[in-house]
Amino acid sequence: MADPALFAAYGGLGLAVGFVAGLLGVGGGLLIVPVLIMLLRAHGLAAGMEPQLALGTSLASILFTSLSSVRAHHRHGAVEWPLVRRIAPGIVLGTLAGAVLAAQMSAAVLKVFFVVFLFYAAIQMWLDFRPAPHRGLPGRIATTLAGGVIGAVSSWVGIGGGTLSVPFMLWHNVPLHRAIATSAAIGFPIALAGAAGYMLGGWHASGLPAGSLGFVYLPALAGIVWAACRLRRWVRAPPIVCRSDR
Repeated sequence: MADPALFAAYGGLGLAVGFVAGLLGVGGGLLIVPVLIMLLRAHGLAAGMEPQLALGTSLASILFTSLSSVRAHHRHGAVEWPLVRRIAPGIVLGTLAGAVLAAQMSAAVLKVFFVVFLFYAAIQMWLDFRPAPHRGLPGRIATTLAGGVIGAVSSWVGIGGGTLSVPFMLWHNVPLHRAIATSAAIGFPIALAGAAGYMLGGWHASGLPAGSLGFVYLPALAGIVWAACRLRRWVRAPPIVCRSDR
């Protein structure tokens, strides 16, 4: 059973994720991973495997936190479901393969990749980067390959792919509000395949804390999801608050 103080820290992380998501309009994946790594290390849990456990737990949280956002966007008719169906095979394969590979990578490599991606995301937000519409959506093969790249990168940084999928869709003439809505829907197969991949990759790993399913740490997952979604209900925030997809 998780230490009550540590579980409270997971809940605090969930509240921070909900607040930052509501304030900035982004998800919490890029916040969950580094903070969870620090919490795991401070309490001596999963020594040397903290990044994998944090990434797997972050992706698993998206399974729960993305649902309200997807439902709301669907009710408004903003999700491009044909595009979701076209890109989903690549998303699933890329995320699953990336998660299984990340389970075998060193913690140092994952940390470096995460930091580099964090700088990319920060620059993208600072510059308000929105690629100019350039062309129509590519064919099925090219879309599948793009989905594979988005999925693989997302699995290595613990996000639902919005930081990559939204610019991809904007570049291919998808309007911004529909790109955001479609990104929310794409986040679910990323979360599903990513969580499954980290569970599979860490299933036989030794030294994981009690309550782990492979590289998904259930006490942290429960605290983060409960607190993040509870905050959304308290403040009656828009659906994006409960969406850890970036």
